[in-house]
Amino acid sequence: MREEKMLNRLRNKDPDGLRGLMDRYMAYVSAVVWGILRIAMTPQDAEEVVSDVFLAAWNQAEDLENGKVKAWLGAVARNKAKNKLREINQTLPLEEDILELPDREMNRLEERQLVRQAVDSLDPTDREIFLRHYYYGQQISEISNIMDIKEATVKTKLHRGRLKLKEYLTGRDIV
Repeated sequence: MREEKMLNRLRNKDPDGLRGLMDRYMAYVSAVVWGILRIAMTPQDAEEVVSDVFLAAWNQAEDLENGKVKAWLGAVARNKAKNKLREINQTLPLEEDILELPDREMNRLEERQLVRQAVDSLDPTDREIFLRHYYYGQQISEISNIMDIKEATVKTKLHRGRLKLKEYLTGRDIV
């Protein structure tokens, strides 16, 4: 669905407009939110923030301008994620024993952080394709349609992205 048509539907409170917006920008908004929240929150907290972003788009559809939707969503996502961090920091006590984690949990957190850094090292388009496919389970054809790029390009970017991640995580050049 073209952005202008999507915005018109959204302004008329047509759920298809919101669906189209979410289909097109879910991976982007999620990447922005996760980039800020990282391991500080649970996936459910991040999903809540992402949902809040799209709820804001629904409620403020009149503020959205054709061609500037992605930037608007990114700004709202950053603000809502930062607000969520502030909220959690105000409610958590800062006692030392709370910060101590068992070794196994710490290793998992470190692994997740490494993988996140590896994904963040991809260029924005590759990162979006990678997240859409591996995190959100979108099919190659679906990604191709949403992002308006050829399926072969999506496949190539996924392949190269896997190689880059392997290189990043192992510290070895992959030929």
